[in-house]
Amino acid sequence: MAAEEAESTEQAERTGLGMPDDLSDDEREAVETLLYRLADDELVIAERYTEWQVRAPTLESDLALANIAQDEFGHARLWYDLLEDFGATEADLIFERDPADFRHATLAELPFEDGDWADAIVRSYLYDEAEALRLEALDGTAYPRIADRVGKVLGEEDYHREHAQNWLERLAADEQGLARLQDAVDRLLPAALALWEPVDEDVEARIDDLGIRTDSLDSMREQWFDRVLPFLRALGLDTPEGVREDPESFLPDHRGRDGDHTDDWPDLHDEMTRTYRELGRTEAHEIMPDPDEAE
Repeated sequence: MAAEEAESTEQAERTGLGMPDDLSDDEREAVETLLYRLADDELVIAERYTEWQVRAPTLESDLALANIAQDEFGHARLWYDLLEDFGATEADLIFERDPADFRHATLAELPFEDGDWADAIVRSYLYDEAEALRLEALDGTAYPRIADRVGKVLGEEDYHREHAQNWLERLAADEQGLARLQDAVDRLLPAALALWEPVDEDVEARIDDLGIRTDSLDSMREQWFDRVLPFLRALGLDTPEGVREDPESFLPDHRGRDGDHTDDWPDLHDEMTRTYRELGRTEAHEIMPDPDEAE
């Protein structure tokens, strides 16, 4: 713990952004906004992934998605831990937080199409390609507490992307699988565009100006298109005409980043927090070990 704090302090001196207690109000708001984006996405999509336990098409795929869900819960814990630097507890951040205060993108909260494994795979692919870009944009972050964690998360995301790509190729190999993939792409690609929506345009610009993130949302969205569209088309899948040129026209009505969620979110949030409420808890059982204490 002491060694990690010393390393973070040394990096803060190099980058110009200080440790949590040293941040100005504007700097703190920018850091918190970015962390909520990251943590909420990871938590909610992991919660959705758990719905596939013992329901995936093979034992191998069941275990793989369970491991991916566990990884995403762990990543959420890494980011929520940094929000605790500012005085919040895990109960405040997850279990006692108003559902409207969550800032995850729509893609994370949508229910799966009943029993459709293609939905899980397309969703994972679209999300994990975006997640890789977001993490790469944090690799040179000016905020030392984020820099301490990026490497660990990036390493695990490589496996997630490989899993999704392999299953996409497998499902696209026959006519029925390709048709199911196409249905999933048609349904989920617009929702995935919400991953690149701002929480607040002024604050998002400040995140970039302060060097907390080294690529803007618009730039990352372009890189995401570079990766996602050619790969899907190479599999024989159609993507919406003009989606790259005018993504705003394809965005869903509910985008999540601004707190405007779909009607599916309250039910998922209720399920996610039910045990905490029914047991009358006042403190949360940590979703994963504290990263600082684990090292």
